[in-house]
Amino acid sequence: MVLASASTSVFDQPGTIAFLVIFGMAVALYFVFRSMARHLRKVNTAAREEAAAAFSAEQAEKAGTGARAEDQNSR
Repeated sequence: MVLASASTSVFDQPGTIAFLVIFGMAVALYFVFRSMARHLRKVNTAAREEAAAAFSAEQAEKAGTGARAEDQNSR
C-alpha cells in the first residue's frame, strides 16, 4: 500500500494558492480602478470646459444679436 507523502511545501496547499490568486487579482483591480478614476476626472474636466465654452458662446451670440436688433430698430 502506498501512503501519501506529507508535503511540507506551502504551495501544495490549495488555500495558499487560492489566496495568492485572489490577492493578485485585488492588486490588478486596484491599478485598473485607479486608472479609470483618472480618466473619468479628465472626461469630467473636458465636459465642464466644453459646457463653459458653449455657454459663453451662447451669451456672446445673444449679446451680439441684441445689439444688432437695436441698431436695426433705430434706423
